[in-house]
Amino acid sequence: MEYSNRIPVLRRMETHPTLSLVPSLDDERIRPFLPLVYLAWSDGELSGDEIEGICNVVAQHAGIDLDCQIALRRWLNPDKPPTPTDLEQLRSQVSAWVKDLKLSSDTSVTDLGVAISESTRRDGLVIPDEREALRDIEERIGPLGPAPGALGTPIKLRDIVDRRSTIDVAALANILDGGRRATKQHMRDVLSRPEFSYQYDLSTAEYRELVLEWTRILADEGFGSIGYPEPFGDGDLGSFAAAFTTLAHHDLSLLTKFGVQFGLFGGAIARLGTDRHHARYLTDIGSLALPGCFAMTETGHGSNVRDLEATAVFDAQTDELVVTTPSDLARKDYIGNAAAHGQLAVVFARLIVEGTDHGVHAVLVPIREADGSTMPGVTIEDNGPKGGLNGVDNGRIWFDNVRVPRGALLDRFGSITNEGVYTSDIPNPDRRFFTMIGTLVGGRVSVGSASVSVAKSALAISVRYAHRRRQFGPAPGTEALLIDYPIHQHRLIPRLATTYAYHFAFEALIDAFADDSSDQREVEATAAGLKAFASWHCLDTVQAAREACGGQGYLTENRLTTLRSDADIFTTYEGDNTVLTQLVAKGLLSEFRQQFESMNTTGMVRYVLARAAAVVTEATPLTLSTTDEGRVAEPGWQIEQLQWRRSHVIDSLAQRMKKRLSEGLDPFEAFTQVQVHATAAAASHVDWLVLSAFDKAVDAVDDPDSSAVLHRLVALHGLGVIESNLDWFQEHGHMSSATVRIVRAVREGLIAEVASDSLALVDAFAIPESVLGATIATRSAYDIEQS
Repeated sequence: MEYSNRIPVLRRMETHPTLSLVPSLDDERIRPFLPLVYLAWSDGELSGDEIEGICNVVAQHAGIDLDCQIALRRWLNPDKPPTPTDLEQLRSQVSAWVKDLKLSSDTSVTDLGVAISESTRRDGLVIPDEREALRDIEERIGPLGPAPGALGTPIKLRDIVDRRSTIDVAALANILDGGRRATKQHMRDVLSRPEFSYQYDLSTAEYRELVLEWTRILADEGFGSIGYPEPFGDGDLGSFAAAFTTLAHHDLSLLTKFGVQFGLFGGAIARLGTDRHHARYLTDIGSLALPGCFAMTETGHGSNVRDLEATAVFDAQTDELVVTTPSDLARKDYIGNAAAHGQLAVVFARLIVEGTDHGVHAVLVPIREADGSTMPGVTIEDNGPKGGLNGVDNGRIWFDNVRVPRGALLDRFGSITNEGVYTSDIPNPDRRFFTMIGTLVGGRVSVGSASVSVAKSALAISVRYAHRRRQFGPAPGTEALLIDYPIHQHRLIPRLATTYAYHFAFEALIDAFADDSSDQREVEATAAGLKAFASWHCLDTVQAAREACGGQGYLTENRLTTLRSDADIFTTYEGDNTVLTQLVAKGLLSEFRQQFESMNTTGMVRYVLARAAAVVTEATPLTLSTTDEGRVAEPGWQIEQLQWRRSHVIDSLAQRMKKRLSEGLDPFEAFTQVQVHATAAAASHVDWLVLSAFDKAVDAVDDPDSSAVLHRLVALHGLGVIESNLDWFQEHGHMSSATVRIVRAVREGLIAEVASDSLALVDAFAIPESVLGATIATRSAYDIEQS
């Protein structure tokens, strides 16, 4: 039908000598379609196929004059689009007609075209086919409106008048700081001191010593011992995480040194050791009198901690543990503090007592004297220059039958009695191992939250620069700010919203981490997922910020390239991100299985019926379509979509696993075959988790002004996640083309709204200017643009 109608129209266009490239606006026959024509081009999202489809829909209505069809096709020719002058002439004419009409703010394109035609045609008539064609077009491609608002102003950069936001920056900063504001402010105050100024002309050795001195100052300020149990600290793991998160705005080598010394090394002794270990070591560790290492990773095993090869064999005759590196692949690798400063190491090794391997345990092993000389049997090698973080002295360690007292075993979960017998309150070795490792989840919490801080720093630099740097303007001799360009807004503003989302997700995680009553397994799973996806978001944001600052972003003094290099490793340490997504997926499968196993017969029947309904839904598309912009902008609707996607992907993953297991594959091989799908399941879960946590946190905000802007950020982040997965939603029959267009249109509007507040939103991060450290982001560099 479309093809046969199209042939005479095209032939008539080719042979019609009197029609200009763009037809006259006085042609009454095309008048009902002119608002549609303008909005189709100015929308900027219609593809050539969609524009072609508009013409084909009109061609199917026999009552529409053929010359009208020809004129419409000239206006909607993807190969020869109208010029900006043509479009502006069209907009001006249609706007003039609209001005005299009584229309509501949500008048559709169909109603607008009909109203214009009725008010301007000499006969005042609109033929039914014209009305039907307009309705068919809106039904096919979705609303293009609300039409009057879209036609009211020319397409241009927004006026540069008063860009000062009405946001109360101090109030919003207090909300972001949350209940640990005192700790964060103390850290900001210390980092603002002159001795923490950045230096870029240092050798590796000098850089390491500067980082060591910075770490000592932080220890003197009491930050090192924050998370240790009383009386060695205040026992508040949440405050330690808050200090670490704030420190991440500064030099990331310092952050890593701080984390290794006080978080990993000291934290392992605090959480795997007992009272005698605490009394002997924690005070010196917290003050940096005893620098140390966390020696877990081995060259040959990566993230596979359970199968580490280093051994700690108990010698009953001497009451000692003999620590050995059996091969080069078993050497401890990439160990922070090892190459230069560490004196004592928490070494993870297989504990062997009377010939029985009891699995991986932690043993304290001295590696250096206070004068820097290595201990007998210990060999240390510098890892050498790295892609970033060269202020951290990473090294490799080998142990050659190094003997330490039996008391060097950190024995909270497994000990050796005076009689030389191994004992543990957790008899199952697998459960004991995961319990021990689970106590160290703070590293993932800290690295993930630090990733958010790095993203904040990059956005603060790039958004401030965007409010200063001018570029081509609407006319010769005029210039506009970068932040006024929609394409520049798209670079930064969605990432700003997502950074806020991760901020609140981590605030909730830190609260749960610091609460002894929390479900530890849930904390571990959440920490794994958030750390993975937040660190990926961090790198994406830093790169986008670097590009958004052009050549200025490539200068070392503006920190973005340094942040990019230093934060790169965040995707690897404390668990490779891809491995962590597999852990999340396994947890989701366990949860799925537990839910299924707990069902009674009625519950199973309901599940099967629900699954059948889901299959029917996909076979009968568009059951959840909406063209209500207000509904689409609601976080509740967005969360529903992400929850549906999460449930569907987890269900699908479970079905794939079940199929492979039923075919006789062992669980390891079955899961290996579905790894790609498992990563998708983890992503769907984290997407839902982050948006839900963000929405919940914002709902609890009392200040109405802050609440309003934060709710816009919630909606923008949620729509961003949905838009990035639109192909999936459409593939599964969950969204129509009309809904897709509304999602994009609402998100587009939110980006522009949030852009006007973007300077205030990054100022609310409360990063001291000296800590931000970028010349292009100093207040003097952009304040002149605000006046």
